[in-house]
Amino acid sequence: MDGTILVADDDRTIRTVLTQALTRAGCKVHATSSLTTLMRWVGEGKGDVVISDVMMPDGNGLEMLPKIAQDRPGLPVIVISAQNTIMTAIQAAEAEAYDYLPKPFDLPDLMKRTARALEQRQRAPSSKPTEEIKERPDELPLVGRTPSMQALYRLVARVMNTDLPVLIAGESGTGKSLIAKAIHDFSDRRNLPFIAVSASDLQDLEGPARILARAKGGTVLFDEVADIDQEVQARIVRMMDGATDNLPRFMATSQTDLNRAMEEGDLRQDLFYRLTGATINVPALRERVDDIPLLVEHFLQRAEREGALRRYLAEDALEMMRTYSWPGNVRQLENAIRRLVLTARTDEISRAEVESVLGNQPETEPLLGGQGESEKLSGSVARHLRRYFDLHGNMLPPPGLYARILKEVELPLIEIALEATGGNQAKCADLLGINRNTLRKKITDLDIRVTRRRKLM
Repeated sequence: MDGTILVADDDRTIRTVLTQALTRAGCKVHATSSLTTLMRWVGEGKGDVVISDVMMPDGNGLEMLPKIAQDRPGLPVIVISAQNTIMTAIQAAEAEAYDYLPKPFDLPDLMKRTARALEQRQRAPSSKPTEEIKERPDELPLVGRTPSMQALYRLVARVMNTDLPVLIAGESGTGKSLIAKAIHDFSDRRNLPFIAVSASDLQDLEGPARILARAKGGTVLFDEVADIDQEVQARIVRMMDGATDNLPRFMATSQTDLNRAMEEGDLRQDLFYRLTGATINVPALRERVDDIPLLVEHFLQRAEREGALRRYLAEDALEMMRTYSWPGNVRQLENAIRRLVLTARTDEISRAEVESVLGNQPETEPLLGGQGESEKLSGSVARHLRRYFDLHGNMLPPPGLYARILKEVELPLIEIALEATGGNQAKCADLLGINRNTLRKKITDLDIRVTRRRKLM
C-alpha cells in the first residue's frame, strides 16, 4: 500500500496496532485520540484515507463525516465502532462512510479494506444530506457483535436506498418485520407510507388497487408470503408488474424456505423471482449465542427506563441463557427478561429463577446446559466415545473412526426424523435443514427403508 492514513481512536492499543500494521504495509500514519486534531489534519489536506472510531472524548466520529465530505470531497472514511447495532451501520451508510467495521475488528480484513479505499480514493463525492437517526427503544433491538449480525447490518445498509424487492427470511421471533420497517424508516421513502399486507387484504379483486392507493410510492410488505394462496399470489404478481409512476417498493417476510415452497407448488415461480431481488437471512438466536449477553443487558436497561428496578443476572444464570435453545428467538428472550425483572426476589437474578421462567415457557425445548437428564448431547456423545477408546486399552481403534461415528449418528437421526414426518421426505429434509436430494442420497447410502408411518405426537 502507498498512501497516508489518518487514524482517530481513543484506545492507545488500537492506535499502536494500526500504526504498526499500516507502516509495515508501506503507509505513512498519523494517529490521534482527538477528533479536533483529526479535523485539523483533514483541513490541512493531509491523508488519503481516514480510519475513525465513533465515540471519541471530544465528539462523535459519525457527526464529522459531512464536514469531511465538504472539506475533502472523495476522501474515504472507514468507521470502526464498539456500538454494534444496526443503527450504527445505517448511520455510517447515511453519512456516506466508505466502510464500516465493528469492534473487535479483524486486522487483516481492515487492512484489505484500507487498501481498496486507497485505490478508490478518487471516487465522486456525495452531496446527499445526513439526517439524524434515532433508535426506537420500544422495538425489538437489532443488536449484535457476531459476524452473522454484522453481515446483516451491512446488507441492510446497502439495499436501503435501492428499489430492489427485498425478501427477509428467518424463524419466528428473529425480527423480520422490524428489519423491513427499519429499511423503510431510514430510506429515501421514510416520509411515505409503510403498508403491511396480509392475505385477507388481497382476497377481493379491488384489494391490490386499494393497497397501491394507500402506499403512495412508499413500501408494501407482504407478511409470510408463502402462506398466501395461489390466486392471491397471482394478484400480487400483477400488482408488482403494474405500470405506474408511483410504484412502491415491495418487501416480503417468510419463515418458510421459499425455494422449497416453490418446488412443492406452494409458491408461484413468477412471484418468487419478483420478490428475491435481494434476500436477507436473519439468523436464529441459537446461531448467535455470543449476542445473548448484549441483548440481555439491552432488555434490562429498557425495563429500568420503563420504571422497573435495576436488575442484573448472576454469572451462572447468564450462562444458562447462553446454553438454552431459544425456540422463540429474540422475542422469547425479551419476554423472559420482562418476567424475570418483575419476579426476581433480589437485584441479582439467580440461575434457579432463570430455570423456573424458561421451564414454563410454552413449546420450548429442554435446557441444553446443566447435568443429568438435561445434559448436553455433546457430553453424552463424549462419554460414549471415551468408553469406546477405553475398550481398546493402549491400542488405537481401527482407522476410519470419523466415518463410522458419523454413520452411527446419521442413521438413527434420519430414521427418527422420517418417522416423525410420516415418511414425507420434503418435510423431513426441511426438519433436518438439508436439501431433499441430499436426504435421498443419504437414505440410499445408509440403506434406510422408507415407509409412510404415523407421525409422532
